[in-house]
Amino acid sequence: MAQDVLCEVNNCVHNMEGQRCGASEIFVVSHKGKSASRQEETDCKTFEPTDLG
Repeated sequence: MAQDVLCEVNNCVHNMEGQRCGASEIFVVSHKGKSASRQEETDCKTFEPTDLG
């Protein structure tokens, strides 16, 4: 299991110092059902914007 999860989305509430993800769980989904062939076919559903306004 990954020790560090990196994230470069600056406006995510889970983005901590050093681009570390501070979420207790990570949820990644595929655009094509239960499998993906490339990064572009996936999304992080753990994302929460820092500015909800």
